[in-house]
Amino acid sequence: MSLAARNRVIGLALALVIFAVDQWVKWHVTWTLRLRDRGVIDLLPFFDLRWTQNFGVSLGMFEATSMEARWLLVLVTAGIALVVNIWMLRESKLGDILGLALILGGALGNIRDRFELGYVIDYADLHFGEFRPFLIFNIADAAITIGVVVILARAFLMRDKDADHVVQGKPADPAETKL
Repeated sequence: MSLAARNRVIGLALALVIFAVDQWVKWHVTWTLRLRDRGVIDLLPFFDLRWTQNFGVSLGMFEATSMEARWLLVLVTAGIALVVNIWMLRESKLGDILGLALILGGALGNIRDRFELGYVIDYADLHFGEFRPFLIFNIADAAITIGVVVILARAFLMRDKDADHVVQGKPADPAETKL
């Protein structure tokens, strides 16, 4: 198996792990902890579990207020996940693949919620007093955010390094291209 193929398999495995962990935690939050019934569980002075049904997408935008809107969101987010999957399968560098895998795994977790329930289960509430730097989120949301940051950081920081090698007439170091 080539290095690129191995990296892609690792990426697909990571996406499946993110999906599985996200769904497992949502199951426990819903059924074991009964967060829906309890509303809030105070864990730390700055972190609570808080039941939230998110009918929208990122930052609660594009809220699905009808069945048609719900299924449209399922289709649009599934289309985006498909594009991310194709992109990941075309990449060869592990760093890019890992970022895309985080996005894909998180997207699949939220798509499944929306497909099955009509909303995404959010529960993680990070706050400092009344200040909340983030909306209430879940593991899938965190994975998507981290994946986007990884992709952007690599696009802005790593690509320039490869271009510098070519400009200077030196081939890129094979050790640097593995990530």
